[in-house]
Amino acid sequence: MSGTFVGMPAFPVAAHEAVANQTLRGNLRHATHTIRGKREKAVAEVSDWAELREAGKRIKDHTLRHLDRYLVQLEKSVTAAGGIVHWAADADEANRIVTRLVKETGESEVVKVKSMATQEIGLNEALEEEGIRAYETDLAELIVQLGKDRPSHILVPAIHRNRGEIRDIFEREMSEWGRPAPDGLTDTPAELAEAARLHLREKFLRAKVGVSGANFMIAETGTLVVVESEGNGRMCLTLPETLISVVGIEKILPTWQDLEVFLQTLPRSSTAERMNPYTSMWTGTSDEDGPRAFHLVLIDNGRTDTLADEVGRQALRCIRCSACLNVCPVYERAGGHAYGSVYPGPIGAILSPQLRGTQSEIDASLPYASSLCGACYEVCPVAIDIPEVLVHLRERIVEGGPVVREGNKVVLKPAKGHAAERAAMRAARWAFAHPGALRTGQRLASRTRRLHPRKLPGPGKAWSGTRDLPPLPAEPFRDWWQRTNGGKGGAK
Repeated sequence: MSGTFVGMPAFPVAAHEAVANQTLRGNLRHATHTIRGKREKAVAEVSDWAELREAGKRIKDHTLRHLDRYLVQLEKSVTAAGGIVHWAADADEANRIVTRLVKETGESEVVKVKSMATQEIGLNEALEEEGIRAYETDLAELIVQLGKDRPSHILVPAIHRNRGEIRDIFEREMSEWGRPAPDGLTDTPAELAEAARLHLREKFLRAKVGVSGANFMIAETGTLVVVESEGNGRMCLTLPETLISVVGIEKILPTWQDLEVFLQTLPRSSTAERMNPYTSMWTGTSDEDGPRAFHLVLIDNGRTDTLADEVGRQALRCIRCSACLNVCPVYERAGGHAYGSVYPGPIGAILSPQLRGTQSEIDASLPYASSLCGACYEVCPVAIDIPEVLVHLRERIVEGGPVVREGNKVVLKPAKGHAAERAAMRAARWAFAHPGALRTGQRLASRTRRLHPRKLPGPGKAWSGTRDLPPLPAEPFRDWWQRTNGGKGGAK
């Protein structure tokens, strides 16, 4: 993945700063609760939701098991339809390919459909280094770009901004990127949307190159699918002369029939709609309509390494609906920036450490950014057991250390840190194996309980900083059991 977020502090540090921002917490609480409530109603309308959820899980698992075959089929289908397929092993290669394709057109600007894959690889920054300006056209992405910010939500990247903040950003920054904001702009949604529409219209009409992602790719026909709510995607996909789509290899589906399932579950889980206002599909090129040249850049960027993990690979089922973010008590309070990744929330806590490895401080901390309440699993439309993967990654980090790539090999580095935890576990194992020593230790602990601190010292502060140590009883259970004759009262 891109290094855009590398260097951020570990999640506990970043989250500690975020929860102190009352405006941020208020924005997140209002937005997530609103989306969550609407989603519940939309899902309740479908009598066979459980069956659709299971079908989505099975389709994605089948596709991942046979990913090599379906990717080859996709390449043949896209090529037969007049498109050109490019393969990128990592972010750097993908950025080089896209940059070269744009330069070959002679253009110095592109319009973009909202794409998490391009954010993942840092495409905008790579294009800028080569003198190419990328314009985000999704309203929330436009707000993030104009505000020199980072996205904090999968569905609503500017969820951390309120209407007043958005108005200020438009008034201050729009003129630097094109058409300025109208005079006297207020913070009403209609006026903000109209300002964005006028600002973007000139870019749609001028741009010769469009860059997109895709929600799904159909191996059977080579068709790509984008679902969105504003119509900006339709403009980017049809008006430019050259279209470059950058898509992760896990977004593939075998057949058109498979798409039927996800066009029912994705809208309800993301925007709480029965169907998206705009569902755009394109297959190669046409002499009569749309772009004259179509390029598909398929990126791996850690996905095959993730696929090799039998437990962790279920993260690749993700259809980017964001339902897990909207129910997560941790995300609601910490916000998306604390995760240090374009993929925030529960899904980001399991996807980012697998795509990027766990050698950085932020990635090693992400599997711990959860209360393991299980709400994320309950709402996931493809039944990703996020708590299971979180525990699995925690175990991998503690016992085996980070998984990193060295040349063409993926290796397991020796574990760093957690030494106190391992020492405590070894001591506990020895004590439980020696009943006499355990009994003596319990009696000593009970008799000195008034001297025990309520907080742990040293590294233990991270655990006891928000909770008190449980009080010790006046006597150990073994002594009580013996004194009361097995709980029946009286001595033996």
